[in-house]
Amino acid sequence: MVEKDILLKKTIENMYDFKDKETSENFVREKEGLDEEVIRRISKGKNEPDWMLDFRLKSLKIYNEKKMPNWGPSIEGLDMDKIVTYVRSKTPMQGKWEDVPDDIKNTFEKLGIPKAERKSLAGVGAQYDSELVYHNLKKEVAETGVVYTDMESALNGPYADMVKEYFMTLVPPTDHKYAALHGAVWSGGSFVYVPKGVKVEVPLQSYFRLNAAGAGQFEHTLIIVDEGADLHFIEGCSAPKYNVANLHAGCVELFVKKGAKLRYSTVENWSKNMYNLNTKRAKVEENGIMEWVSGSFGSKVSYLYPMTLLSGKNSKMTYNGITFAGEGQNLDTGAKVVHAASNTSSIINAKSISKDGGIGTFRSSIKILKNAKNSKSTVDCQSLMLDSISRSDTIPGMDIRTNDAKVGHEAKIGRISEEAIFYLMSRGISEENAKSMIVSGFAEPISKELPLEYAVEMNNLIKLEMDRNM
Repeated sequence: MVEKDILLKKTIENMYDFKDKETSENFVREKEGLDEEVIRRISKGKNEPDWMLDFRLKSLKIYNEKKMPNWGPSIEGLDMDKIVTYVRSKTPMQGKWEDVPDDIKNTFEKLGIPKAERKSLAGVGAQYDSELVYHNLKKEVAETGVVYTDMESALNGPYADMVKEYFMTLVPPTDHKYAALHGAVWSGGSFVYVPKGVKVEVPLQSYFRLNAAGAGQFEHTLIIVDEGADLHFIEGCSAPKYNVANLHAGCVELFVKKGAKLRYSTVENWSKNMYNLNTKRAKVEENGIMEWVSGSFGSKVSYLYPMTLLSGKNSKMTYNGITFAGEGQNLDTGAKVVHAASNTSSIINAKSISKDGGIGTFRSSIKILKNAKNSKSTVDCQSLMLDSISRSDTIPGMDIRTNDAKVGHEAKIGRISEEAIFYLMSRGISEENAKSMIVSGFAEPISKELPLEYAVEMNNLIKLEMDRNM
């Protein structure tokens, strides 16, 4: 590897894998484990309404009664008795970047958040551990009636009734054990409401940084795009690496109203000690459009299957996602869709890369209900294994309850082409760079769906993963 490539690799690594010291003088840290006392303290500290405390306590009861998930990779290494469910900076959330404490500000500066905000974003929320430390929406966007704020402010502000109406209705605590855990200890996240007919021309972004060792992050994102409105929302995630388990069990609920459109893009770069048990779900009404774009890098184990309920006639969904599983990683990802109305359509394009013994599993679920006549669904899954010790599996599930539907599934699993590597090397390109170029080309159909700055970030993450152990 030439000196320039080594320098780039170190630059990318340093961009994500750095740690800030958290002391009792600057941070509040709950005790390890989970009980009613912890939940009551979290709720009291947030000055929440009584209904939310009741919701949390009921969720705790469900969590204690629910069995562990048994459909994906083992999560035996995750011990909730050793996970801290709440860590926050003692500084309140700020609306001006210069008011954020220097240590936290430097973290987000290194991650490029203020720069991205100035160049290409309409608004930014920055979460550090369990709470947001910064939130801002450009004046010209706010003047259109768009609401973009942290969940705590929404819960106690003028949109409190809307939060109560929608909160965890798409992902109820009864859904699975870690949905119940989320309902009990959620903290942070973003609330977005786009009024009827408003088209937000540039994206909004929330960035979630989990810095604390042995902690969990449980942000809740609630987005409502009203009739005829249009929004692109970007979610970024990262964490430094520790030698103890960390947990991410966030929740995303998206409501796309009649004739509205929402694109939800994610670039995740969790550390390799992270258990990523995130739940994302969207409900799309008549003539609505839901677009998912997902890049999953990092984490020890992932369970991640964004789900879309096509509840209205002529509603549409597309999912474009890529996953990279390296050494010690077992990433179980995919997408789900339920066609619950006529003339609905869904397209799922998924790519996975596995290297150095990494395991990538694509899991899809297509359900077309009896009344969803003239519906169409296409699933295309492509997997690329970079060596003989890695693994890639495809597990499609289809439940078709009407004869008046068109459904297709195609899966391709293969190795990196030795002929292609040889050809590039014959043109003076090193073997390592040849492999990186082939993998980047494989990922290009997904990265091109992102804004330029985030496509560059995804390509850098792919290069970083390719350079490991070479």
